[in-house]
Amino acid sequence: MVVLFSTRTVQADAGLPRPANNPAAATAENATPASLTHQEPSLPQHGPTPEARQWKDRIHGIASWYGGVFNGRRTASGEVFDMYAMTACHPTLPFGSIVRVIDRSNRRSVVVRITDRGDLVEEGRVIDLSYGAAEKLGMTWQGLAKVDLQVLSLGKTEAQK
Repeated sequence: MVVLFSTRTVQADAGLPRPANNPAAATAENATPASLTHQEPSLPQHGPTPEARQWKDRIHGIASWYGGVFNGRRTASGEVFDMYAMTACHPTLPFGSIVRVIDRSNRRSVVVRITDRGDLVEEGRVIDLSYGAAEKLGMTWQGLAKVDLQVLSLGKTEAQK
C-alpha cells in the first residue's frame, strides 16, 4: 500500500525548482550557480545617508521573493532581471535605493538594490526579493518572511535625473 502526503507551501514563484536539502547530493547540474554569490551593493561609508534618514528608519512587514519566470526579463527600471543578483522590488522607493533587509526569525540580513516595481497586493508585504537575496536570508522554502527594512541610501528619482 502506498500513501502519499502532500503539503502546500507558500512560494512566490512556483515555477522555480527548489534547491536540494542535502549538499552531498548536489551535482554540477543542480548545484547553486556561481552567480548566486553576487556581491551585495556597497554600503554608504558613514551609515544611512541624510536622505535615507528622512525616510522611515525601519519598515516592518513581510517579504516575498520572485525568480524563475522573470529571469532575463526587463525590470521596471529597465535593467535585465538576474534572479541571483542582490536586488528587490518595492512599490515606492526610488530605483537604485540601497536597503538592508533583516529576517526577524533568524536575524540574517542582506543588502539589496531596488530595481523593480510591484503592487505587493497581499496585506503586510513590504518588499519582493530576488531569489538570490531570499536564499541568503534562508527564506526560499517558506516563501515569506517577517522582515525589517532599513533604508541606507535613496536612489535618484525621475525628477533628479
